[in-house]
Amino acid sequence: MAPRETGAGDEESQRDVEVGQVLGEPPPPPDQGADGRDESDEDDKPTLPFSKARCIALVATVTGASFLNILSIQSVVIILPMIGQDLGIPDSSLQWVVSSYALTFGCFLLLWGRIADIYGKRLIFILGSAFVAATMIANPFIPNEIGFNLFRGLQGLGAAANVPTAIGILGVTFPPSKAKNYAFSAYAAGAPLGSVFGNLIGGFIASFANWRWVFGATGGLAVAVTVAGIFVIPPPPHREDERAPSGGISVLKTVDWAGGVLVTVAILALLFALTEGNAVGWDTVWIYLLLVIAGLLLAAFVAWQWYQETHTTRRPLVKVSVFRSARFSAAMLAMVLFFAAFNDLLVSATFFFQDFQGLDPLQTTLRFVPTGVCGIATAFVVSHLISRVPAWLLLLFGSLSVAAACLLFAIPIPADTSYFAFGLPAFILAVIGADITWPCLTLFTSQSLPREDQALGGALVNAMGQIGRAVGLAITTAIQTAIMARDRGVEVEHVGRILAWEPASLAGLRAGQWFNVGLALCCAVVVAIYFRGTGIIGKIEKRTPSSPRLRVIEVTWVPV
Repeated sequence: MAPRETGAGDEESQRDVEVGQVLGEPPPPPDQGADGRDESDEDDKPTLPFSKARCIALVATVTGASFLNILSIQSVVIILPMIGQDLGIPDSSLQWVVSSYALTFGCFLLLWGRIADIYGKRLIFILGSAFVAATMIANPFIPNEIGFNLFRGLQGLGAAANVPTAIGILGVTFPPSKAKNYAFSAYAAGAPLGSVFGNLIGGFIASFANWRWVFGATGGLAVAVTVAGIFVIPPPPHREDERAPSGGISVLKTVDWAGGVLVTVAILALLFALTEGNAVGWDTVWIYLLLVIAGLLLAAFVAWQWYQETHTTRRPLVKVSVFRSARFSAAMLAMVLFFAAFNDLLVSATFFFQDFQGLDPLQTTLRFVPTGVCGIATAFVVSHLISRVPAWLLLLFGSLSVAAACLLFAIPIPADTSYFAFGLPAFILAVIGADITWPCLTLFTSQSLPREDQALGGALVNAMGQIGRAVGLAITTAIQTAIMARDRGVEVEHVGRILAWEPASLAGLRAGQWFNVGLALCCAVVVAIYFRGTGIIGKIEKRTPSSPRLRVIEVTWVPV
């Protein structure tokens, strides 16, 4: 065995290794032992960034952001009638208790994602989580409709800060490895679990205590996430801190505020129009005016980002060049289509059980419980499959699973058929599809973007999912309303609510589910066309003794 080099060359090698670690590269394997065997070959596992216990705590903490985001929506959906009764909110305005949160969350994702990449993901995650906790705890003490909806909007603003930042933290903390696959799969389980526990918390508290305790419980969980973030998430490397501006006028120069305003107002106009279209009627002129304004602002945003990227040295909010990749653009489209179908399925199923079958909130909640168990099991299985099975096969299976789930609610089986015959299989298929698709697409996005754009990548995938949810729900509700109006023989604006065991209501719900089947199948087509041949997205490359030197060549030139 050749003698080991020492001196200046050894110090230079150590500095190169440190640079690679700062940029998110896995550490190089150690020297060979005396028997000539590479000691790092054991399972080809790169060293974890911290102890195993702290890595698990870190993943659980950032997953808490995704969990809380869905929990704070679903738990409130269950108690909407009680909120409206106590605060005197009419049924026509009650949707804004949920929509105000969704609007601010969707609108500020991209801006917060870029701010987190510039000023520190840990800082923004902790501040966003603390803001969610404070506004959540204060919300039930607001005695009027306007103030109540305002604080719901503020909760969405905080969630827009910590949810995409959580993905960014995972992206920069874990190098490509089994640990990274496990981390993204665990994070993916946060959303369906949040939906399940949101139903449980809302249903149980509404049945046995005052609805205001729902906000107290979710606020307490947000406090726990904040405290855990302070102690578990490590401070950023010194080199990353050097890129952050010190304050003052440099803040205005660093963040693309013009782009942030353009995209925020554009998404606000789009989501507001889609949300209100079904409430005021799609023949209302200002709805289409808002849609046109949203389209023009989005076009102006894209043009502004392209100009900054190609003609200036400033960092744009979003690099338009990433969308030149047909596969990356297809991933964003798949996110829109998939989560339009998945979220519509959950909303329509809630209406089916609670409004059409006349079940109380607790009984409705219990029907969602199996999805939590299935979600945990699926996340564990996918964390292994993602490093062994080609990504396009996983995504295709996930899309077809959700299509089959929607189909079970759409086909004309007797309405009083047992839940275990169609409802339970549908929920299991839907959760399997979501817990396969979400980690694959987030991991793909993370690996497609540089280290300095990881939080923005998290914002992109969440924004696409939010837009898909709004667009899908608007179209599904319009289809459902039109079918109900046709069967009742009334105008659309006078169609009214879903009635228990009414054939017209059932026909409308099933028509909406057929549309969701189409959305999921379109997602499958996009995957089959653009993702075929992607290979294994979570593949772990076998390291060789020469790889550290090659890695040094790749990273030492990157400005930090």
